Parts: sequence; structure tokens; C-alpha cells
Amino acid sequence: MHLGRRRSNLLGRVPWSSSSPLPHTLPSLGTVGGEMAAALSRALKLPGKKGSELGEYDPLTQADSEDESEEDDLVLNYPRNGLGRDSCLGAGSSQLRGGRSGRLVGAEDEAQDDEEEDEWRERLPSKSRQDRDDLKGTQYWNHRDSGRDRAGEDRGGPGPMGAAGIGVHSTDAEEKRVRMRHAVRSAFFLVPLVSAAMLVLLCAFLIPCQKGTLETRPQWERALGDAVGVTPPALALWDVDGDSVEDVILGVTEWSNDTRPMQGNKIYSAVALSAVSGQVLWRKVMRETVMYIQSGLQYSTQQSPVVLLISKSILMLVNSTSGENLRPVLLKNIESQAVLLPDLQGDSVPDLLIATLPADDAASDLFLTLISGLTGAKLGHPVPFNLTGQGKLIGPLLHETQQGAYYILFGLGNVEAISLCDIYTRATGELPITLALRKKDPGWEGLKKTNSSSFIPIYRGFERVEFLLPLVAGYGNDHNSLDTVSNLNATKSDWVLVYGSSKLSVLRQKDIRKEWTFNSAPIHSQPAPGHFNDDAVLDLFIQHSANGIMKAQVVDGAHGHLLWSAEFVCPRYVLEPSAITTSTGQSAFLFWASDPIKAQKNITKTTVAPGVAAAEPLIRKLFLLHPAHPKILLELTSTTDTAVTSAVSYQEHQKDASYITVSSRPTPYSEPGARIVKSMSLKAAITKGQIIRLEESTKQPGGAVKPSVFEVNKFFRGLSFKRQVRKTQV
Repeated sequence: MHLGRRRSNLLGRVPWSSSSPLPHTLPSLGTVGGEMAAALSRALKLPGKKGSELGEYDPLTQADSEDESEEDDLVLNYPRNGLGRDSCLGAGSSQLRGGRSGRLVGAEDEAQDDEEEDEWRERLPSKSRQDRDDLKGTQYWNHRDSGRDRAGEDRGGPGPMGAAGIGVHSTDAEEKRVRMRHAVRSAFFLVPLVSAAMLVLLCAFLIPCQKGTLETRPQWERALGDAVGVTPPALALWDVDGDSVEDVILGVTEWSNDTRPMQGNKIYSAVALSAVSGQVLWRKVMRETVMYIQSGLQYSTQQSPVVLLISKSILMLVNSTSGENLRPVLLKNIESQAVLLPDLQGDSVPDLLIATLPADDAASDLFLTLISGLTGAKLGHPVPFNLTGQGKLIGPLLHETQQGAYYILFGLGNVEAISLCDIYTRATGELPITLALRKKDPGWEGLKKTNSSSFIPIYRGFERVEFLLPLVAGYGNDHNSLDTVSNLNATKSDWVLVYGSSKLSVLRQKDIRKEWTFNSAPIHSQPAPGHFNDDAVLDLFIQHSANGIMKAQVVDGAHGHLLWSAEFVCPRYVLEPSAITTSTGQSAFLFWASDPIKAQKNITKTTVAPGVAAAEPLIRKLFLLHPAHPKILLELTSTTDTAVTSAVSYQEHQKDASYITVSSRPTPYSEPGARIVKSMSLKAAITKGQIIRLEESTKQPGGAVKPSVFEVNKFFRGLSFKRQVRKTQV
């Protein structure tokens, strides 16, 4: 009965149109008024009482009769679930609710709703009507939404005023917005994650892997032996353990365990230390003090290079890797290091030359002895030379002229040159085997005073020569290397000449003339060649001391002009400086001093008496000077120990260098002080270094702006170090 009554009322509401037959029953005015009132109520959203089945109740619907209440209920029930009943028709409902197609379809849907409602009542008898309505509506709309798109396609698409079309569009737009929001959130999460992963992979491929032993920068200190006297111990650098880092080979003197220093029982040895950890790699006991250590002599028949240990009466050749004896060479009164010569015998092994004094200690004679590099035997007999000068021994040094002729430079106070061909002929009575060694330079031979003289004067004067060294970069840092390439390159350069203890000159090798001369206070240590300016010519770092003041200077190697100067409170100090090539192409200079004396106007410079300076413990500091900031020094470390010698070991993989010092540390007792060997990474020291400004902060209009601490730290921490390719200065 209920279903039939609903269908009759719906059929009675079908409007008449010209395309349809005249209906048997016309809708009553009450029904039409009810529909209009319901539409107006929905549009205005007038408040009313809640009904048992309606979302909102409009008072205007009270004009309807009781019989038509169910029809109004049918009309007002459309928006109860949100979008209107026509929304379930899909996109094809383009007519008003009073249209024929809409009413017919709505009747069928309402009948289906009544059947589903009866079914729900049977299944859920204990539920209240409100709960059943909620569950029915939820299931109903879930079921109807699944076929919304298909129903819309079947019914002709959305119309300009159809409620179904509006609902579908709003729902689709909302779903698109949700999907877009999820996509944006996912993109914000995934894009940084993928970028970070790509960056990690890129860095992993671009950054080269380094050896595990080189990951930590070498920093170590080891007490090794006793400090005996003020003579610097023998020191050389060579890669002993094959880790691509130059290790330290050092001459050591120590007292035996069962004796006291007063009894004079000493043990002499040469010790190889790892440059990475400071561990002892091998130890070779000697009968005498080791005066010189030279490394890098390579034999074609010997897999490991050879190290030369030179004492007063023996020259010992040992394996650089194991320290085992290869062969001894017995001599007397050795006075110099060994000089690497070209192959004199044709056995493809470089030969050696060494200077000795005669057995009767004749002060005027000096002997040059040739030694076979292959067997260690003497080549002929020692060749004596009567030297009339006085002073310390200069050389011997090997030089190759522009004509390819070989000469040996040596002397006492003066510097003489003698043809290597003449030395070999006088020692053996024969000419050298190769024609190249028989060659003589006509320009040099023309400098002889007499035809009968075998000496070619390089420098002769009233002032004695203090230093003579090749003008090549890194010469002082190599520390007695016998590497063939390095030595042969050093034999073709000009020379740095220090004479009269206060005059500095550069000698041209082509005509033995002075390029320039620079007058200075007494120079007490060997100059260090390096690049200070950008003219590609090596400059010279020198230092001298007087009255408790040490002055450090850089002299232009091209013209002899002063490029940089600073003064420090420090007694006389003879440790030579070091020049290291940096990533900027210029050199960094390392030297020891005390506090700098800053330049101030109208202030008289105070001097420190030598006795007063010696009475108090003196703190010596290691400074680094770079030409990019000439008014700034970087203090790397400070100590009360007295450094007696130093060297620079390079780490090619890390682009770093270690500064190695051998110092004397005093003890509170009467025994001699301890010998301390210390290795310090320059990069690590720079990061902890202290900035020292050489000038007081004065504000002058138009003056140069001083770099900030941040700029200075950024520059120095960005420095890297590399081995200097030894190029000749021609």
C-alpha cells in the first residue's frame, strides 16, 4: 500500500508538455506550493524544527495538507545527504526537478529506497530509526557513488542547471585538489632526499681515496739519544717503508746503559724513523760519529736505493729499506759529503767523489778521492791540491757548463774550479772512457791565470767565502739527496755567494761575473731560495743577528733589492730557514725567532744585551711568512728547546708537508740534554696558528685596508704544499 501510494503521487506530479499526451491527473495547487516552499526554504536556509526524517524543517511547508506530507518529504529529502537526489543521476541531468525525466527516474529511485528501507528494518530490528537512517544513507551513497560516472554518461552529461552536474564537478575538483596536495607533499619530501643521495654519491666518486695510514696527519715527538755539543746531527730524508712519505734518517749519539757520561763510553748509530708514526724502522750501529747521511743512490742491480753513512774514516753503503750493510769504503780524515758524478767507468752506475785530508794533517793540502759507485773501490789514488786560502771548506760541488763540460768547485775561503777530466786523468793516468767527460769549456779554460795552472778562479778576494750553493728552489730542503735527476739539474744553475759574512751576490755561471751585490749585517745561516714576488726569479731569505736583535730579510733575486724585512728579539741563531712551495705558486718561508719588534714612529729601538737574554729561558717561535700577506706572520708553535737542524717531508696524497726538527732539550741535572725529534703537520699547525701583525694599527686617510682575521685565516687554511720541481736559474 505504501509503495503504491508513492507511485500514484509521483505520477500525478508529472507536468504536461506538448510532446506528451494529456495526463489523466493534474497536480494540485497544494503540491505545487509545497514544492516551491521547499525550494525557497533550501535557498534561504530558514530555521525550523528538526523532523524525524528531514535535515531542516521549514515553516512554509505547514501550508501543505497532511496527505501531501509524504510528497513534500520526498522532495525535501533530496539534500539530506549533501548533494541533492539528482546528483545520483550522474552528469546527464540538465532539467529542473519538475521535468518529466527527472520525476520518473526519481520515482523509480524512491521505490528502490523503500524496498531497501524495509530490508534494513528486517535486518536491524533493534536499532532506532535514526541509526537505521544513518547506516542506510552511508551504504546507499557509497553504493551510488561507485556508479556515478557511468550513470552520468548514460543520461546525457551535465546540463546548465542540473544539480547532478554540479555535484559531480565539485567532487571531481575536490579529488583533484587532494591528489595535487599529496603530489606536492611527496615532491617536497622526495626531491631533497634524492638530491642529498646524489650529492653523497658524487662526492664519493670525486674525492680520491687515500691510504689508511695517511688519513691522520703525522704529529709525533720522540726522544732519541743525547745532545752532545752544538754540532747539528746528520739528517737525511728518504722513503724507507714505501708509503710515499719521506722518512727521517738521523745520526744518534747516546750513552751505554752501564756507563756514565764522564767515562766516555758512547754508542753511535744511524736510525731510520717513520715520518708518519715516528717508530724506529731500522738502526745501524757505527764505530764513529755519523757526520753525513746521504740517500737515494740507485743501482740497476739493487732493488732498494742505497744510503751512505759517512763518518770520519769510513763510508758505509747500506740498504735503505732494511739497513743491512752492502759494502764499506775505508778512508781517512773525511771532510765533506759525497758528490754524485756521471758514470766514469762505463758500468751504468754513477760514481762518487769525496774530499779528504792527508794522514799527516797537512793544512795546505786537500785530497779529492774518486770512488766507484758499483764496487766502492777507489778509482786510482787521491789527487792532492795545495790550497792557500783559509776558512771553512766550500764544496765540493759538481757543475755542468752550457757547453756540457763538467767541473768540480771547491776551496778554503776562496772558490776554485777544476775540470773533472783533469781529476780523473791525474788519479788514474788515463782519459775518461766517454767522450762527453773529456770535454772542456773554452770559456772557462780561458779564465786560468797561467797555462800551467789547473785552477780556474771562481772567487778570489780578501774576504772569505761563507756559503756557496746552487740557486735552485728547494735545495736546502732536500737534505743531502743523491737522486740523479735532482743533482744533475742543480749542476746547471747560477750560484748564491755569501762572502765577508755580510755581502750577498749571485754569480752567473756563464761568465763567472756577479749579477748584483747586496750589503747586509753579518749573515749567520745559509740563505733559502724561494719565490717571493711574481717575476719567476728565485729570491733569497736571509737572517742575521747582532746585539740580541735578529733581522730577517728577503732580497730580490733578479736585482738585489730588499723586498721584505722584520726584526725580532732573539740572540744569535744559526738554524737555516726553509722555503716551501705552496698552491699559490709562491713560497712560504719558515724560520725561528722570538717576539717581533713592531715598527712604531718616534720610538727608540731597544736592544737586549746578550748576557741578559741568556739568563732567562728564551721562548723560540716558529713563524710562517707568505708573500700574499707580508705584514702578517703566522706563529705555528713555540718552545724553550733549541732546534739545531730541520727538514721538510712532503705528503703528496694530502698535499701537506711535515716540518721535522731536531732539538736539544736541557735537563735539570749535569748530564747532557736529550735530543728530541719532532714532526709537525703544517696544515694542522696552520689551523691552530696565531696571527701576528708586524705593524701597529694606525688609522691614516687613504691607507691600505688591513685584512680581517677571517680573511687571513681563510687564506692560510686554504694553502696546500707541494714538492718544488728543481729548475735551474740560468
